[in-house]
Amino acid sequence: MPDYMFLLESRLSPEQQAALARVRELAQGLGLNVYLTGGAVRDLISGAPIRDLDFTVEGNPAALVRELEKGGARVADEDAKLRHTELMFPGDVDGSVAAAREEIYPLPGARPEQRWSTIMEDLRRRDFSCNAVAISLNPASRGLLLDPTNGLADLERREVRALSIHCFTNQPARLLRILRYAARLGFGIEQRTQDWFDLAIERGLDKQISQADGGDELRQLGNDAHPATTLKSWESRELLHALHPHLARRRPDYDGLGRLARAAEQIASAGLKARLFAPIAWYVLRRLSPRERSLALHKMGLREAEISLVAKLEASARDAVKALKGRRTESPRDAYRFLECLPTGVMAFVESEFGNVRVNNKIRNYLTKWRPLRASLPAAELESLGVARGPEFDRILEQLFEMQLKGKGKTPVDRTRLLRQLAGIKPEPKKPEKKPAKARPEAKAAVVKAATASKPARAKSAPASHSRETSGASAKGKPRNAGKPRGRSHSVRR
Repeated sequence: MPDYMFLLESRLSPEQQAALARVRELAQGLGLNVYLTGGAVRDLISGAPIRDLDFTVEGNPAALVRELEKGGARVADEDAKLRHTELMFPGDVDGSVAAAREEIYPLPGARPEQRWSTIMEDLRRRDFSCNAVAISLNPASRGLLLDPTNGLADLERREVRALSIHCFTNQPARLLRILRYAARLGFGIEQRTQDWFDLAIERGLDKQISQADGGDELRQLGNDAHPATTLKSWESRELLHALHPHLARRRPDYDGLGRLARAAEQIASAGLKARLFAPIAWYVLRRLSPRERSLALHKMGLREAEISLVAKLEASARDAVKALKGRRTESPRDAYRFLECLPTGVMAFVESEFGNVRVNNKIRNYLTKWRPLRASLPAAELESLGVARGPEFDRILEQLFEMQLKGKGKTPVDRTRLLRQLAGIKPEPKKPEKKPAKARPEAKAAVVKAATASKPARAKSAPASHSRETSGASAKGKPRNAGKPRGRSHSVRR
């Protein structure tokens, strides 16, 4: 148990941890058993990025959803029949809350009957073993892994395994889904599952995939880091017709999708979530006429908001390019404010599709310089100066940020000086320099005495050396016997 709790604490972002804690707290207060299920647990264990949080509740989750809405969560889509609600949690966190249910198929391929059930029955009715895993969030079993179909072993083997021989017969859309999972996770397909897949293709079940099911899969591509890999896998098995009949000849723009993936990586590295459904759908359907594209999006059963995003994407991107090239965003402050409000999907599309150097440089500065600078504003230091948090506190930090964008306050000393100036705090008085201590009279007299005592010694030594030099010099100029007394020589002559 502690291992999975550690994974939850270490792999989830702070915003995801807050959403999980809120759901757990509310469910406990409502007396509901709640579990983190499906893709979130799969990605948590496999090491893949965790894109959304799916919660399953034993019972009716309606009250839980209402409480989450009161706390700031927004409902994106709701299926009252299945008791399934798509949510946007505070902090831009995607997730869902659903009731545990069991599906009973009277005949293979028929519509299933829904029955409310326990979590174990809910996991067993799922499509693939890698999705049939859950982690308990309940007080008595918190962190317990539930794995009734041995999906953990398949995750370790890096394989996707179907749970039933009727997997593709009951829902032909799973032909698209299994290829998407394999491409996203870099997994292979288990051998028996591969045989069932080939048999389903041979029987023509791929022709039974509705465009609405294709729309669901296209929506899921918005969460993939490299959607082109999945699309090429669909194309190799002639499954693109599930999105639109003309895509077999008018293929998706794979080059554009590759550029989009690189732009999305840069956005993700800056800590932002790139919402790429609209640009991915645009590149997939790019070679269709505008009328065909609009008709295809409606036939896919997409939400009106999603269709509108795709339809307005190109115009929104052109407006953004015009603004980033003009005087409106000439200063770093104005460019930052504009890009802060620009949707990440439009930002990625601008960088991938238009390729304007000036515009792309501003986007890169925003992601790599301005946002980190904004995140590192010294709020704690300002608080330590005695400024209470509130509107004035925020105003001072905003002014400091604008000054830093102009190149001021680069060093900690300069930043502190600017903070004090903006907060109206007088600068700290300079500490007086310490002067050397005056010598005591006795010490001063001793120094003077030592100095005067050393002067004669130097004077005496100077004449002595001088006399030696002059005597040597005169000796060189005089005859050999100079200076000796005149008289008879004591030497004996022979």
